[in-house]
Amino acid sequence: MPHLSHAPADHYSPERSAVTDLNIRLVALRRATPFVRRVAAGAHLGILSACAALMAYLPARAVGLSESFWSAITAIAVVQTEFQATRSTARDQFVGAAIGGLSGIGALLALGHNLAAYSTAVVLSVIVCWVLNMGSASRLAGITATIILLVPHAGSAEQMLIARVSEVGWGVCAGVATVWLAARFPAERLLRLRESRS
Repeated sequence: MPHLSHAPADHYSPERSAVTDLNIRLVALRRATPFVRRVAAGAHLGILSACAALMAYLPARAVGLSESFWSAITAIAVVQTEFQATRSTARDQFVGAAIGGLSGIGALLALGHNLAAYSTAVVLSVIVCWVLNMGSASRLAGITATIILLVPHAGSAEQMLIARVSEVGWGVCAGVATVWLAARFPAERLLRLRESRS
């Protein structure tokens, strides 16, 4: 039975409401976690995020991507504590960026550079994501369409699309690689290694 104090995640889907209810319970369990464990979990995720961001930013900057901070932002957005969650988020980030960018370019070419084109691109981006059964990528698709059509930039919108998708793609790779590498060295192994040296 859903909590009355929370709105359902999706007014059209009882299954999504059940998932929202489970998420609320998960948040309650996390809040009940002892302080020291929360600090350790936060430090773990923070270190992973910083490593992924640097791994994404430095090479992108070295090869001349002028706005390589997008790679670092994407890497941070992708990093989760579990590899499967990271991979799923990475897919959403990349697909959303590609769909939003292509929708933005399509609307720009069809309607010109105006607010009608922008609105059309956002709506089209979200629709395409949902049609492809990737609704979780729709927010990033709308954000990318916004970047393509509203953020001032030098060069053409097509060049911006290529740069953005490249930067997002690299950030996705850096985030996934960081979490994959971290999963190869679980905390228990590190603790055993430290104990064997003492």
